[in-house]
Amino acid sequence: MPSSLASALRPSSSGLLMLGRCCSSSPVSLRMLSEPPGSPLYLQGVRLYRADLSGCDLTEANLSGSTLRRADLHRAILTEANLTAADLTRADLTEATLRGAIMCGADLTGADLRGADLTGADMSWTRLVDADLTGAILSGVELAGADLSGAIIASPDD
Repeated sequence: MPSSLASALRPSSSGLLMLGRCCSSSPVSLRMLSEPPGSPLYLQGVRLYRADLSGCDLTEANLSGSTLRRADLHRAILTEANLTAADLTRADLTEATLRGAIMCGADLTGADLRGADLTGADMSWTRLVDADLTGAILSGVELAGADLSGAIIASPDD
């Protein structure tokens, strides 16, 4: 395991795996932790409150039901990730890649999605209250039943 990733993961006193800063200036793939190596990462229901996952590759990761409140996912790669019913309240998803992500029923209240690529994402029944989607790519996004109350949806030039 790369030293930057090894230092990010450490057991807590409760025996749970804690995730600290996993990425420095270059993206790190958390897929190296999957079994078998290279298969999608399975992190269903984990608590990653305020985790720094900026720039990390979470392609096809299963984060359904996970708590990612106030997580730093700036420029993270979440292509085809499963974020069903995940709590992303006030998460920083600026310039993140969420192409084809499944986000049904996720809570993105107050999340910062400026410049994020959400092409083809399923955001049905997603809570986007007060979220900032300025400059986000929303091509082919499914928003049936989504709550966009107070959300900012504008081009970066507006």
